[in-house]
Amino acid sequence: AESMQTTLLSGKLTVVDLAGSERIKRSGADEDVTGKRMREAININTSLLGLSNVMKALSQGSSHIPYRDSKLTHMLADALGGNCRTHLIMCASPSVADVSETT
Repeated sequence: AESMQTTLLSGKLTVVDLAGSERIKRSGADEDVTGKRMREAININTSLLGLSNVMKALSQGSSHIPYRDSKLTHMLADALGGNCRTHLIMCASPSVADVSETT
């Protein structure tokens, strides 16, 4: 009798939307009297900085990867390092008025 070997593969798909203007004036946060938009813009910027720091550490082969510096990178730790494939999809406006948002 022939023996059969079964291999189980699993995957994980994580989609994160970081869209929107993180600039205080552009987002209208400076006009929001409750401060809700300001806090949201600050949180987005903090997450983006944390993501940038993790990507930099990974690309430099650092012995310490700062995944716990932001909630975003902590949640995405298994999708950013190790045996994974990470893709970035970006939508950038071609408008001259939006140049500062895409640099």
